[in-house]
Amino acid sequence: MKHFSRYYNGVFILLKTGLRISELVGLTVNDVDFKNHSITIDHQLHKRGKKGYYIERGAKTLSGNRVIPMEKPVEECFLSIIKNRNAPEVEPVVDGYSGFLFFDKNGSIMYALHWEQYFQHIREKYNKIYKKELPLITPHICRHTYCTNKARSGMNPKVLQYLMGHSSIEVTLNYYTHLKFEDAQDEIGRLKTV
Repeated sequence: MKHFSRYYNGVFILLKTGLRISELVGLTVNDVDFKNHSITIDHQLHKRGKKGYYIERGAKTLSGNRVIPMEKPVEECFLSIIKNRNAPEVEPVVDGYSGFLFFDKNGSIMYALHWEQYFQHIREKYNKIYKKELPLITPHICRHTYCTNKARSGMNPKVLQYLMGHSSIEVTLNYYTHLKFEDAQDEIGRLKTV
């Protein structure tokens, strides 16, 4: 569906990086380093009603400030976003930051609520077309999905904690990782061969 392809890059990045939605919308062209294949996460973009946008420097914890590696497919998404960004002629500046990656059709900086609505719209459209309906999906669910997929792949838990920007391994393993019986069964099967 051509209409929804405009959301593809952002959704893909969320699923493949585990970024918080406020971190994603806060990214600027300077935060994406194609030379070193990395993304610097050290601020978040928020909007407070009519008072407007503001930057929260740092994250909830010091662990939230991080530089994460950028895999080739994620890099391609960022290249596409930067190439096609529809920034207004005069770049908006929020608390000293400019060069934001995401703008709506009116040239306003996109923030978390935009993406919440996009996810809802995608789900509603999908559910009108297909018999098996999608459950509620939000940008934050992409973060949980990323964490669970990396844990299932056998990623070192401390590396996963770093990538997620969690201050505690408990948060990473107990709240963000959702494993099932099949995961335990696969792990036991894998260990039989060792």
